Amino acid sequence: MKELLFQQIDVFTKKSFKGNPVAVILEGDNLSTKEMQTIANWMNLSETTFICRSSDPMADYKLRIFSTQSELPFAGHPTIGSAFAFYNQNKENLKKDYIIQECGQGLIKIYIESDKIFLTLPEYKIKEIQRNQIEQFSEALGIPVESIKEHAIIDVGAVWITLQITNGQEVISLRPDFKKISALTKEVTGLTIFGLNDLNDESDMEVRSFAPNEGANEDPVCGSGNGCVAILVKNKKLISNKNYVASQGICMGRDGKVEIKYQDDGEILLGGDAVTCIQGFLKL
Repeated sequence: MKELLFQQIDVFTKKSFKGNPVAVILEGDNLSTKEMQTIANWMNLSETTFICRSSDPMADYKLRIFSTQSELPFAGHPTIGSAFAFYNQNKENLKKDYIIQECGQGLIKIYIESDKIFLTLPEYKIKEIQRNQIEQFSEALGIPVESIKEHAIIDVGAVWITLQITNGQEVISLRPDFKKISALTKEVTGLTIFGLNDLNDESDMEVRSFAPNEGANEDPVCGSGNGCVAILVKNKKLISNKNYVASQGICMGRDGKVEIKYQDDGEILLGGDAVTCIQGFLKL
């Protein structure tokens, strides 16, 4: 019988059970891909990760990321949760304030800032959405097509249809038709919606992410979805301030906060807090 060190990390929150959980297996090297997928399916979280020895000499570790259905090249909150677990296990031996993660999308630089973890968004691809698709998405979301202000298909390893709608309150009020969203997102990861809040709100925007074909009708707090939002915000100059905070999860009883920082060199950092909720051993 194998006993593997395991943690469940709640990401984008300081309070346990208010963010987005990821299951992290800290000893993934001796597991087959089939075993990893079986464990991820059993965990039944949006993602489960396995920390393995890196094959790239630049990297501190290799991360394999699984939804309940398939392996993913990159995902945001699993990267942050896994980096948090790795850092806490190895911080006495680390001589730098960052970690290099190897994953299917390449090398990801992850910064440690006090108790927060920030990943550097990988290189992305962006393309526009056709008008007829916008009309279909407005129908699936139950809103007028005029409510959709900006839109793009953005690929950061995970691929999100990314839509800005009227404001944050409209985001919270959405009653999506998941059957229609599933039919419209078969070729991508899912659909992420955001709307800007009033200036006096504690966060700059509300975000929701829907991925019914990945086993999660709604992701409580989505790192890659927020990364795509950050790219659209930057490209369309939607927020005048250099940095911002997004809220996500209120419709699911969560209180996630995702922090975005735009660097002078063009890099986009995405991150926030994390907390360990479960620690023990997984028996195989």
